[in-house]
Parts: sequence; C-alpha cells; structure tokens
Amino acid sequence: MGWCRSQLKGPHPFRHCPAMASLLRATATWGLFPWRGYCSRIKQGKLGEDFVEALKAVVGSPHVSTAAAVLQHHGHDESMHRCRPPDAVVWPQNVEQVSQLAALCYSQGVPIIPFGTGTGLEGGVCAVQGGVCFNLTHMDRILALNPEDFSVVVEPGVTRKALNTHLRDSGLWFPVDPGADASLCGMAATGASGTNAVRYGTIRDNVLNLEVVLPGGQLLHTAGLGRHFRKSAAGYNLTGLFVGSEGTLGLITAATLRLHPAPEATVAATCAFPSVQAAVDSTVHILQAAVPVARIGEPGTGQSRRLQRYSKLDCSVAPTLFLEFHGSEQALVEQVQRTEEITQSNGAFHFSWAKEAEQRSQLWAARHNAWYAALALRPGCKGYATDVCVPISRLPEILVQTKEDLKASGLTGTIVGHVGDGNFHCILLVDPEDTEELCRVEAFATSWVGKSTVWAREVGETEGSGRSPPLMVSSLLPRRALALHGTCTGEHGIGLGKRQLLQEEVGAVGIETMRQLKATLDPRGLMNPGKVL
Repeated sequence: MGWCRSQLKGPHPFRHCPAMASLLRATATWGLFPWRGYCSRIKQGKLGEDFVEALKAVVGSPHVSTAAAVLQHHGHDESMHRCRPPDAVVWPQNVEQVSQLAALCYSQGVPIIPFGTGTGLEGGVCAVQGGVCFNLTHMDRILALNPEDFSVVVEPGVTRKALNTHLRDSGLWFPVDPGADASLCGMAATGASGTNAVRYGTIRDNVLNLEVVLPGGQLLHTAGLGRHFRKSAAGYNLTGLFVGSEGTLGLITAATLRLHPAPEATVAATCAFPSVQAAVDSTVHILQAAVPVARIGEPGTGQSRRLQRYSKLDCSVAPTLFLEFHGSEQALVEQVQRTEEITQSNGAFHFSWAKEAEQRSQLWAARHNAWYAALALRPGCKGYATDVCVPISRLPEILVQTKEDLKASGLTGTIVGHVGDGNFHCILLVDPEDTEELCRVEAFATSWVGKSTVWAREVGETEGSGRSPPLMVSSLLPRRALALHGTCTGEHGIGLGKRQLLQEEVGAVGIETMRQLKATLDPRGLMNPGKVL
C-alpha cells in the first residue's frame, strides 16, 4: 500500500518545507512498516498544524478548511443521523491531488471520508472518528463521450442532471434516477437506483469501469485503463466490488457509465385498483407479458388523499399505479393498450394517460412530491426515510404489515413504492426534540440491538445509572423484509444504521468475507470508518 512519487505529476509540493518533508518520509515508509505510530502529530479530535499545512501544500490554502460551519455542513447528509463533523475538509481539483492526499492521510492514521452532494440517506458522510473529508465536487468534468459505444466517463462532481443536459443533443441519456440530483460517482458508491430500474437497471448495471484511489494512494482502474466494453469474462469483477462500497474501500475519482438511446416518445399513465394485491398482480402480469414499461410506482399508500391534495392531483385515493412507457410512437400505442387490458382484467378503474411533458409531470406530481407531502403532514417535524426490497409476490403482504406496524407504533408515516422491482420507502415524521419518538423511529427502521443508541445519547445514560430505555420491538420493517427473503435496503445503502441488518442478511460467512476484503484493501480501517461493517 506504499505511495510512490512516480505516480504523481510535477514537482513535489513538500520539497522546500522540512515539516512537510518529514511527513512525506513517513508516507513513503508506510508500506514497509504498516503499524508504526506515525500519529504523533495528530491529536484526537484535532489535526496538528503541520498536517493541515501539508494538506494545503497539496491543494492550496483556499481548498482546505477547518472552519466550524464548514465542518458541520460536511458531517451530515439528508438522514436523521446526528452530525459528526470531520476535522478538516479538502477540495481536490484532480486525481493526482486525491492520490497525494489519500497517501498523506493514510500514512498518518487519519480517517478519510468522501463527500459528494450530501444527498445520502444513511449517514454515510458522518465522520464518526473525525478525520479529513474529501469534497470531490470541484472535479466536475465530463472526460470522454463515446456515442458510438454508448458510454461516457465522468468525474465525481458531475451530477445526473448535468450529464443529461450535456447529452441533450446526442440522442443519448443516462436513465438511473434516484430522485435527488446526486453525483454520479456518489451514486456508484452507494449503489443507487430509482423508478427507472424496472427497465434500465440500477447503477450497478450501468457502470462499466471505475477509477479508484486506494487507501495508500495507488490508482486502480477496475476494468483496465481506458476500457469501456459491454461485457467481460476476465477475472474477478472489481468494478462490482466498489459499486455500493460506500467509500469504505477507496475513493471513486471517475466512472465510465453505460448510456441508453433517448426515447423517441414518452407516455405516462395512472390506474387505480380496489386493493394493493390487485395492483401488484397487474404489475406482475405486465412484466410477464414483456411489456417494456420503463417505470412502475405506487405513491402514498396509507396517505394517498393527503399526498394527492398536496400535489393538486385529481385521481382516486385507492391504491394507484403510476406507469411510464418509452419508445416509438407506434410502439407506445401498443404498450398502453396492452397495459390497459391487463390492468382492467385485475379490476382497475380510472385509467388515464398523458403524452405531453406538462401532463406527464402532473401525473407524476404525487410521486415526485411524496417527501414534501409527507413533511406537510406534521409541520415542523423532520423526515426519516428508510427502504427495503422484497420479491414482488411478497409486496402486498409486507405493505399491509407495515401499515399495521406504523399504526401500532404510533408513528406518522407514509409509504412510496417502486412496485416494478419490489422496492418501497417508508417516510416517517419525527419531532427531533422528542427523545421517546426518536427511539420508536430507530426501533422501527434501523438495526437497534439492546439499548437504543438514541436514548443513551440523548439522556446521557451511563453504566450503572439505573436508567433504562423504553420497551421497543427492534427493526420492524427491515426484519420483516428479511423474513420474506428480501433485503434491508434496495437503494439507500447500509451506512451507519443498517450494519447489524447486513450481517443478518448475508450471514456469518458473508460478513466475514466482506471483513477480509476490507482488511486486505484497508488494513488500518481508515476509509470511511464505521460504515457498512
């Protein structure tokens, strides 16, 4: 894992500074003495002045910050996990700087936390052990577009919307849409997907190659330098290893992505059903009939009336499928006709469809606004979103159970489903000042085992204090999904909250294999520590 100067370009930034040169020598010998203590300059919770100067020597003073407000901003994402700020934030401008910074941090035993747009939902950017946050948004170039090969290479600062804007006149697009305008490399790191997954797959299906800076600073191209083939039988799937790794194995500094032809036309449709079972049966029959539907979603189970009122959408409050079709004009007529026949055979009513962009946007309004509509149910409260995924045939069962669990727990929440792939989200509303309610949310959605971490943190419980957390049933939703042969997360990732659930999902052998991979690539445990494992 040693760092070789020949990997980097230009004169070394430390050569005129004795303190920097000392740090550099420590870095260079790390590969020979991996467990020697090079942390004498690093105080817990605070980086030494020499170390901060070394960071500035790599990227320049304007691109390093230890300001409290900046650290606070980089210590949390969109989740309810409390902010754990890093000790410093750096903004590298290119992969060479990322490599130098990673080697410097690793040699000094300083944790490394990657940061993109901050739209994650499982606390993946919380600096649980302090360290240096690598904000990669300044690396925002589209490095190569290969229209004939249907591929593009992007840096980590390029977002989904920015890429599709760039592709507007090429006849191509990137369809993986998690909702937020997330960075594409961040999407790869978290294994993101979205409503289009039923036709185009998840981010995992659309990554061809990754450029990764490993913990010691070496540069890895998971499929080989510059390669962007559609399939391969050559050795281990290194690309797949890093997709979904959440920054715990390395820093993704470029991604080669698969592009798709932009559809000639798009049609959206909605149809209501007498029951969730009928809606799911229709979904299965549509897929069995090989109708190439692009998106299938069911918004707002349990709160449909309020969600539709928020979106000013006039449709039935019964379980409702939202569908979208992509293709040629003629093909879309056939797809919509076939879908309407299938849904009507399952008791559907109120079938409507729209072709114009404005009409399509209105039909999808409730689905896109589900987060904000849920927040409107309890003004002043915060939203906590969690997700699971089960085999499609088990979806009605878990949806009914989840609605009952929400009622029994006394929590306010709504459910938004991706019926086409068995994935759904539960959006819970919680008063962040209500410790007891936070406990119930934690018990419902995360891998709480034993005493609630929220309770212990909020009331300052200590050993022997005699104070006990309230009685709770742990992890109702994700453990129901596991019991139905599903997964504890279809999109959001593991992050901080679902580590125990991952162990239950993959089993003892699976988790030990993951730990061995982690130990091989990151023996000091400094890459985004506390996440996934």
